[in-house]
Amino acid sequence: MTQSINDANKQHVLNYWQALQEAGPGGSGPVAMDYLAAEHRWHGFDPVNELDGRLYFVTGFWEPLLTSFPDLERHTWIFFGGKSNGRIDGTGDEGMWVTGTGILHGTFARDYLGIPATGAPVDMRWGEFCRLENGRIAETFFLIDMIDLMQQAGFDVLPPSRGKDRMYPPPDARDGVLLTAADPDESAYSLEHIRRFIFEGLNAYDESNLESMGMADYFHPNVRWYGPGGIGACLSFKEFETNHQAPWLHAFPDRSVQNLDALLAEGAYSGAPGWNGVIATQQGEYLGHPASGKRFGVNGLDWWKRDGEQYIENWVFVDMLHLFRQLGVDLMAKLEALKKG
Repeated sequence: MTQSINDANKQHVLNYWQALQEAGPGGSGPVAMDYLAAEHRWHGFDPVNELDGRLYFVTGFWEPLLTSFPDLERHTWIFFGGKSNGRIDGTGDEGMWVTGTGILHGTFARDYLGIPATGAPVDMRWGEFCRLENGRIAETFFLIDMIDLMQQAGFDVLPPSRGKDRMYPPPDARDGVLLTAADPDESAYSLEHIRRFIFEGLNAYDESNLESMGMADYFHPNVRWYGPGGIGACLSFKEFETNHQAPWLHAFPDRSVQNLDALLAEGAYSGAPGWNGVIATQQGEYLGHPASGKRFGVNGLDWWKRDGEQYIENWVFVDMLHLFRQLGVDLMAKLEALKKG
């Protein structure tokens, strides 16, 4: 029964995305009425943030996005669904979810949220998690990589990335879009495996030794870790530890993964949205900004691909504007200053 619901939910989300694209600018209101629950909640990126009600999704996010990128096309790298188990203790029922990530391709025709239009094509990283109830989308978690978009427009509000910028490809095997049902046993194992990795591995950090998490057991030596703008991609486990994990844990040594809004898996893929999914205190310098002593929450999205007992690819979003705002740094104000020269 769960599998048939998952298949129906995936088709509903695919139809929804297709209907939004076909409707174009000015036509998304009826689509929202058809596919979203009346009390739909949309959790988004800074500075848009939270939108309650399906028509606020239209007026507060989607139509303004199309005003700036009128020929927008959605390209999907990863797509799957399943039943969530995102609490640390494994209890609770977070319902049925569908997720996807990839690129929104379009012409940057008009300024967007203070970012000056370039008049040229851009590829915006997007990630989305949809919770469905009674055949409709009741809740959405959605991020666009705003730092990456600013970089494409020619503005660097953060220091040069330690990793590689502008790298967000599909899975190497091009097998991330799961339109048909995956093996339920493999899906169940993927969910159990990702739970161990997050709640028993990452949360085992002793605040001094990276090896305390056992990351080498979970990440392949040649793992491809596609981080957000400002951090960049890391193309091996060594690069991941050197360019991302060590600086991150130096700055935020007490970071701890919390109960997640969802955690689901299908086939070899798993994924999670977490608004305040990680809680930490800034105790060291990070990306050029000194320790603030401030406690904050991380809003992020993740997708992993497992091969046997190790992850070989990981696609990562962090709402960097939201993160730095909590540390007392307004990156949108930095953008305004850069625009003025």
